Amino acid sequence: MTFIKATETFNTFDAAVAAPYLRKSIVLTAETKATVRIAACGFYEFWLNGKRLTKGLLAPYISNTDHYVYYDEYDVTLSAGENVIGLLLGNGFQNNPGGYIWDFDQSPFRSAPMVAVAVSAADGSLLCESDASWKTAASPITADDYRFGEQYDARREIPGWNLPGFDDSAWSNAIVGAQPKGEVRKCEADPILPAAERKPVAIVPFEGGYIYDFGVCDAGVCRLTINGTAGQTVTMQHADWFDGKKFYLENVWFVREHWERDKKIVNKDFYTCKGGATEVYQPTFTYHGFRFVFVEGITAEQATPELLTYVVLHSDLHSRGDFVCSDETANKLQELTRRSDLSNFHYFPTDCPQREKNGWTADAALSSEHLLLNFNPERSYRQWLANICAAQDERGALPGIVPTGGWGFAWGNGPAWDSVLAYLPYFVYRYRGTTDMIVEAADAFEKYLRYLLTRVDEKGLMHIGLGDWCHANRRGPKAPLELTDTVMCKDIADKMAVMFDAVGMSERAAFARECSAAYKQAIRTHLIDFATMTVAGDCQTSQAMCIFYGIVEGDEADRAFARLLDFIREADDHLDVGVLGGRVLFHVLTAYGESDLAYKMIVRPDFPSYGNWLELGATTLWEGFWPQRTDENGKQFIEGLSSMNHHFWGDISAWFIKCIAGICVNPQVSDANELTIAPSFIAVLDWAEGWHFAPAGKITSAWKRENGAVTLKLGIPAAMHATAKLPQGYAFADGSTEKAVVSGIYEIRAL
Repeated sequence: MTFIKATETFNTFDAAVAAPYLRKSIVLTAETKATVRIAACGFYEFWLNGKRLTKGLLAPYISNTDHYVYYDEYDVTLSAGENVIGLLLGNGFQNNPGGYIWDFDQSPFRSAPMVAVAVSAADGSLLCESDASWKTAASPITADDYRFGEQYDARREIPGWNLPGFDDSAWSNAIVGAQPKGEVRKCEADPILPAAERKPVAIVPFEGGYIYDFGVCDAGVCRLTINGTAGQTVTMQHADWFDGKKFYLENVWFVREHWERDKKIVNKDFYTCKGGATEVYQPTFTYHGFRFVFVEGITAEQATPELLTYVVLHSDLHSRGDFVCSDETANKLQELTRRSDLSNFHYFPTDCPQREKNGWTADAALSSEHLLLNFNPERSYRQWLANICAAQDERGALPGIVPTGGWGFAWGNGPAWDSVLAYLPYFVYRYRGTTDMIVEAADAFEKYLRYLLTRVDEKGLMHIGLGDWCHANRRGPKAPLELTDTVMCKDIADKMAVMFDAVGMSERAAFARECSAAYKQAIRTHLIDFATMTVAGDCQTSQAMCIFYGIVEGDEADRAFARLLDFIREADDHLDVGVLGGRVLFHVLTAYGESDLAYKMIVRPDFPSYGNWLELGATTLWEGFWPQRTDENGKQFIEGLSSMNHHFWGDISAWFIKCIAGICVNPQVSDANELTIAPSFIAVLDWAEGWHFAPAGKITSAWKRENGAVTLKLGIPAAMHATAKLPQGYAFADGSTEKAVVSGIYEIRAL
């Protein structure tokens, strides 16, 4: 395929380049069925004879085009006579000055956006392809940046540009661009589509403009509907937080040497009216994470609820599971988790939609299990895993973000982040029973395991990456990096061993187990005081990780758990972990019969806790735990405010479904039709219910407490083999505490 573009000039903050239109006429003697293939470096919009056919927002995909260039296919019917293909190109990651913090502004694949098009008849004959004969002109989108926003001047619109009969003789010819280095492949990821629309819940005058409050944080764009005057420019700047006195921008961008420039344009869209009638504008090549919008350039009469509509945008994922119970705090936290998951999924999981929009690897790894319990991300996971493997360097190292132009190898990675290479295919295998991702990534698995062996110190310990990030104490991790890194190396090797076995690669599985055993021994030799059963760091994370990942077992684990309880009591039953400890702590508590304590730590209203987020007004999960303070004037503020929409603390949703509702699919990671029902009858709950669609069908587990007894109602697909295991202190009516179960109602009594 031949790639064409409108210009050689790069888009910059100082000299914006308008998004280009491209058009081509095809004249046929008869109606013809055809396939249109569109590959792009950057983003595109596609019209045929004036009808928009683009699959969704930000097509075709977001990638490093030195690795992969993606295309989409459209089956169309071409009319007899003239047919017009119309395209609009956006910069995307291909030309992204707004990504300067991660060096995207100087990435080796950088260019003006390019596109390649081929139109083929049903018999395979080529009807048209991109070349220098295609015509191009500047569109009304005068600037577009993936992270910063879009600028649109309606006065520059060209009526009829994508219709037959339009005179394009004054347009320029396209330029044939250099063939990108990456492999051209079809995009199989779920498209980004509108999911909902919201109207403002409040409009507040503020500093010469108006704050539109949409009630919840999410991701998408605002659709502007206005009767304006010619030349009137409306600006819409988006943010997570407005406290009535301050519109917060610092936490949605990075206050660095360019802050005076950035704060004026970050997360901001500009629309200039042509006047004369009602105008409707919705940004094309960007999206934002936000709850609040600061609108300037409108009159008091224009500041109506109808002015802005919040169009929620994310990958087209659908519910596969959920949880609800008698406590609205837990229900709200489940809602927040799901909203954070979706608003951070645009082809792949991002860390936050309002600031970075990067594919941070640890964020995705930490969320992979609960995302698969709640939604159906495996198609998109598979596409992104190919990009992760392609990003692996010649040593076997992985960057902290994917895609990257080279940033993220020197900082921002390491085993806890690199674990995404194992976690995505592992949890897809566990919950869906499929092995295609394992086969496709097997070489990368082995290469990574061998790379790790080159990075251990003389003790066999690892300490090369980021550790227990975003610690609840806000002073940095307590668990030493050599512990968390080495534990994660063991876990990666364990998961890869399971996956190698699943696809019959026994020698590779044996090698992975050798690696795991070496890491385990190094930790046991150097980082555990067996006299007191205390792990280095003397903290919740160290104890919980060593128990959860099998560093200690049997009586050792029992003693280590007793020390974990000591650390929890010392913190007055509060969280004292970062994201790595937070991923495992509650599951360890449940394994030792302390689900009530885990639940208390999650929902309690005081800092630090998930419940405290709700007390402070959170509508999505936050990046960290920040206390509320009072300044010298008596005004309350959130200290250390950072991203207010992250998903990597969201494993509480998996804990709700697995440990309260008790739905444990494929517990031995050997058969997706195996099921354990192991509920926790939390004392402060009257009832709880969870559900999940396994490959065999819908699983439901609902329990209700009445008069000291518990009724457990189960829905088990016929193809699944299920065993119920009751918590200590409860038994079935026949006196058993564990037995095979099928769909039905079971009476349970307290012992």
